[in-house]
Amino acid sequence: MNPITLKDIRHFTILTTDSMLKRKDFFNSTSQYEESTETNRIVTGTELTGDVVSDSNFMLEGEMNGNLSCSGKVTIGSTGKLRGNLVCVNSEINGTVDGEITVEGLLTLNETARINGDIQTTKLIIQEGAIFEGSCVMKSPSAHTTFTADVSLDD
Repeated sequence: MNPITLKDIRHFTILTTDSMLKRKDFFNSTSQYEESTETNRIVTGTELTGDVVSDSNFMLEGEMNGNLSCSGKVTIGSTGKLRGNLVCVNSEINGTVDGEITVEGLLTLNETARINGDIQTTKLIIQEGAIFEGSCVMKSPSAHTTFTADVSLDD
């Protein structure tokens, strides 16, 4: 695996200080979401260690060890592996997640998805063949949703 270098980081910030981000603080809104046209990419063969906060869409095809918070859509490709918690607006997962998933809108687990952890979302699609080990809490999309997941940003 090739470690990511700072010159590869353009649209997201790696945080290394001890702090807690609640979803409502991260999104800094009352669930208003404008779809971003820009996407951060971690390609196959890249290994990222650390927590990431992004205000754009995020595509993970490599490996990430850390928490990912995104105010856009997170796509985890079939070669993507996330070992940490995921907090985002929408997500489509084809790869592996070992951690808690909190999605404000739609979470799609495609046939190659492998999830080991709890899910909290308002909408969920699980295709045949996807593996999900954990519990799921479905929130009502009609009421103002307050998610309870905290993202710990440890060194």
